Amino acid sequence: MPKGSNVPVPTTALRVELGWRSGPGVPDADASALLLVSGRVRSDGDFVFYNQPEHSSGAVRHEGKRDAGGQVTDTLLIDLARVEPAIETVVLAASTDGGPFGQVPGLYVRVLDAQRGTEVARFDSADATVETAFVLGEFYRRQGAWKFRAVGQGYSSGLEGLATDYGITVDEPQHAAQPAAPPVTMARPAAQPVPTPPPVPPTAPPTPVRLTKVTLTKEAPSVSLSKQGGTSGAMRVNLNWEVRKQFSGWGSKLGRAVAMHADLDLDLCALYELSDGRKGVVQALGNAYGALHQPPYIHLDGDDRTGASASGENLSINLDHKQSFRRILIFVTIYEGARSFADLNATVTLQPLNGAPIDFSLGECTVPSTVCALALITSNGGDLIVQREARFLVPERGVSPQRTVDYAYGWGMNWTPGRK
Repeated sequence: MPKGSNVPVPTTALRVELGWRSGPGVPDADASALLLVSGRVRSDGDFVFYNQPEHSSGAVRHEGKRDAGGQVTDTLLIDLARVEPAIETVVLAASTDGGPFGQVPGLYVRVLDAQRGTEVARFDSADATVETAFVLGEFYRRQGAWKFRAVGQGYSSGLEGLATDYGITVDEPQHAAQPAAPPVTMARPAAQPVPTPPPVPPTAPPTPVRLTKVTLTKEAPSVSLSKQGGTSGAMRVNLNWEVRKQFSGWGSKLGRAVAMHADLDLDLCALYELSDGRKGVVQALGNAYGALHQPPYIHLDGDDRTGASASGENLSINLDHKQSFRRILIFVTIYEGARSFADLNATVTLQPLNGAPIDFSLGECTVPSTVCALALITSNGGDLIVQREARFLVPERGVSPQRTVDYAYGWGMNWTPGRK
C-alpha cells in the first residue's frame, strides 16, 4: 500500500505484525496501539504496549516479539468486533530503542486474518530518517464498517512524545514544588468573623504510564527486581513461541532429522528452593500446579497444549512473599510434537505487577535439546535477582528432562515418572 491509501477490512479478528530486519547496530523496535475518540485517548487505559499489554475491553492485546533468523516481528492481536462503539480509531504505532527508524531496515506493518493467516494489507515504510516513533497505520470506522489506512507519520520525540500527543500521562521525574506565597492578613471588625470554608477533598492525580522496560542479553544477563520497581504483587512469567519451519534437518555432524509440528506442546516449569530449605517443582506433569497464596507461592496458570497460541504458557510468582524464596529456576520442556528446540523462536517475559517488564529471547538451539533453563531467580539480601540462562540441555539416554535440569543446577531432588 502507498502512504495515505486505504482498504476495507473484510474480517474483525486480526493479527497485526510490525516487522524489520535485525543486525549489528540496528535499534530494537516495539509495537503499540492507541484507541481514540476524537483523536485522543479517553484515559491512559486506551494505550496498549509492552507495559500495558491488554485493553480492558479485550479488543487489543500486545502478543510479543519474535526473531526468526534475523527477521523480527512484534505482534498485536486486534478484535474489531470487541472495540467499544465510542472508539473511532485504533492507531498502530511503533517506537525504537537505541537509535532512529532510519537505522531500522525493512520496516513494515502487515495486517493478517487471524483465523486464516491470509494478508489483508501491508505497508512498507521506506522514508524514515531521525524518527524514534512512528504511526504506521490505523483502523477507522466508515459508514458502519472498518477500514485500514497506511499513515507513515514520524516523531523525533520517541514513544513519550507520541503518547503525550494523544493524551497519555507519562511518568516523569517530579520537580520540587514552589513555596507558597505567605498569606495576607486583613483586619475585620469583631462582629464580622471570617467564616471557615468547608474542607475540599483532594483529587487523586491520574496514575502515569511507565514507558521503561528491560531486555536481558548475553552481555547484560541480570537485573534486580527491586531496582525495576518489582517489589510486590504477582509477577507473571510468560513463555511464547513460534515454529519457524515445518521441517528441518540436522547437519551431517549430528546425523538425525527433527520435525517441528504445529501441535508442539511445551511445558513451562519451575524448580524452587524456599528459605526454610523446602524444595519442589511446579509443572503440569502430575498436576503439580503449585499455589500463589501459600507455599511455594508459585502457581502455573494452566497447560497450553495448542502449540504457538497467543497466550503461550504462564506462571505467577507472589512477590509479597519474596523473603520466602532462596532460588527459583524457570525452565521449559518439550512434552510432545518435536525432538528438540531447533527451529523454535521463543521469548520469555517477566511482568511484575509494579515495575518494568523484563524480557529476553532464547536464541538458536544447535543441539538435540528437549529441556531449556530459562531464568534463575535468586535471593540477595531481601532483593530478587533475575538471571537470563537461555541454556539448552541434552538429556542422557533414559534421563528425564526434569532430572537433567536438576543435575545441571544441583537441586538434589528425587524424581519418579509422571503424566498429565
